[in-house]
Amino acid sequence: MTSPVSNSAPALIPRHILFGNPDKASAQLSPDGKRLSYLAPLDGVLNVWVGDAEDPASAQPVTRDTGRGIRFYGWVYSGNHLVYIQDKNGDENWHIYAVDLASGESKDLTPLEGVQARIQEASPKFPEELLIGLNDRDAQLHDIYRVNVVTGQRELVQQNEGFAGYVTDDDFKLRFAVRLTPDGGSEYLKAAGSGWEPFMQVGMEDSLTTSPMGFDKSGQVLYLLDSRSRDTAALRSLNLETGAEALIFENPRADVSDVMTHPTEKTIEAVSYTYERQEWHVLDPVVQADLDYLATVADGEIQITSRTLTDDRWIVAYMVDDGPVRYYRYDRAAKQVHFLFTNREALEELSLAKMVPVIIPARDGLNLVSYYTLPQETVVTEQGHPAEPLPTVLLVHGGPWARDNWGYNPLHQLLANRGYAVLGVNFRGSTGFGKNFTNAANLEWGGKMHDDLIDAVNWAVERGIADPQRVAIMGGSYGGYATLVGMTFTPDTFACGVDIVGPSSLITLIDSLPPYWQPQIEFFTTRVGDPRTEAGAALLNEASPLNFVDRISKPLLIGQGANDPRVKQAESDQIVRAMQEKNIPVTYVLYPDEGHGFARPENNLSFYAVSEAFLSRCLGGRHEPVGDDFAGSSVTVPGGAEHVPGLAEAVGQQS
Repeated sequence: MTSPVSNSAPALIPRHILFGNPDKASAQLSPDGKRLSYLAPLDGVLNVWVGDAEDPASAQPVTRDTGRGIRFYGWVYSGNHLVYIQDKNGDENWHIYAVDLASGESKDLTPLEGVQARIQEASPKFPEELLIGLNDRDAQLHDIYRVNVVTGQRELVQQNEGFAGYVTDDDFKLRFAVRLTPDGGSEYLKAAGSGWEPFMQVGMEDSLTTSPMGFDKSGQVLYLLDSRSRDTAALRSLNLETGAEALIFENPRADVSDVMTHPTEKTIEAVSYTYERQEWHVLDPVVQADLDYLATVADGEIQITSRTLTDDRWIVAYMVDDGPVRYYRYDRAAKQVHFLFTNREALEELSLAKMVPVIIPARDGLNLVSYYTLPQETVVTEQGHPAEPLPTVLLVHGGPWARDNWGYNPLHQLLANRGYAVLGVNFRGSTGFGKNFTNAANLEWGGKMHDDLIDAVNWAVERGIADPQRVAIMGGSYGGYATLVGMTFTPDTFACGVDIVGPSSLITLIDSLPPYWQPQIEFFTTRVGDPRTEAGAALLNEASPLNFVDRISKPLLIGQGANDPRVKQAESDQIVRAMQEKNIPVTYVLYPDEGHGFARPENNLSFYAVSEAFLSRCLGGRHEPVGDDFAGSSVTVPGGAEHVPGLAEAVGQQS
């Protein structure tokens, strides 16, 4: 028995609604709760706005970025300054800027070219200062500095003599240092006088699922995510004076994914884990009443995104799969919420597709938590599957040490609106499902990790979701690599591929890692492969699509940022060149002002305009003409414009 969802396809959703700047995002309260900040466009570029917490409409811009837009910012504990980070055209050499809200002055706290700054610690005990990391002395190592956000004065706290990082506390003390061991594990050392002494060993198998999470108010109790002696990462405490340990929370199916901590008392109030959907486990009955009330306010998964120091006000965000994020200010004493705004008002008027969680079995028995989205006009069976198979896009997440989640995904919505089923798969190596699942991917790039993707496609075909003749593979970073693997290792499975900043050779990928990743080189060599050994180099070569370009027989689109420090432009250049030498068609889209992925909305709009026209030719779905979506973009097309409908004309008009 089938039931129609819709008799006709809905109108095309304009790309700018999905991929343009949000109206407002990243809402935060000042530490005293008197002011509200958020990101919003100023002359088409995301900037920070600040206004009265009681009157969000009073907000005015306090930054004046005119380039890539600000994406990461926060309040200094004094409440008089904001800080944000910005790089140059995607090079990830982040600078830290401070904005004086009284004078409007913006100060670069790290005015050093070719240097990457990191915020290490902020503390209410030092409301006008930060601990930061800078690799100005040695490109591979971040020294720790104390910087005053008012004066910009910087003082060296710790010269880094070979550590991957440090663990610090609210007193701005360096408590632990961490370095990787030759087997890919981690060694934590405890500060002892002027030196360091061994504290904790973490084997390679636990290195992605075991790490310090902070301290209690006394500084003597360390909170840890810990998978040692278990599979999933649990939250536990360790008393550094007595050695007493306590298990706070664990879940047998999923790692602890989020921890809710009181802003000043540092008590653990609630813990979340995410298998298919996020679930919270409350530890403090005081916040149980808050979360119970908030669950009645709106649909969706609840995120507490900002809290005042007195903890009397929260910013609460509600995440759904078929609409915008809804932001509220919550006054705890009154148990009352005040609606602020949604992040994309235009989405409120649209009927969007739902995302369906599903468990797909891999051929060796692993459970792959996955999500699929169907076009709204699809006629579905009682099982929720299409009555007739659909052209399908397998969307592969990056990382690979990351995961797909349930929720609003603009790319799922774009593709479903154009007539495609969309499938996201948490293949082995994805995080959040325990160390055994993550470690099952070790040395399996292009091997069992790819088998999982093929198993998911076969699952979708067997259930009548996917038309086996019209399946595309698409993704960024590792997902781009998976696309290239799909086009070379399993060319009969996919009708076409879209690779975004994906490595084509694992040898050159590891050889060209950024210098500040070198202290973690054993992490990559033990999990991906070691080019320093004959056997490791052979394994990496066997898993590198560059070595098998002659197998590519279907259309391929490649997108790349010229300043990408992780997957350098050479990764795309070399496979494009190899294909051109063999007269294999390929379309190459290059952005001179982007890095690892595309940050500027104008560039996103142009790339997805190209992508949906490309997919339309391959799979037969609908697409919105390019129109004005190349306006303001830096897009260049070094080759293959003729293979995408309307691309050559759009590039010609742009030039």
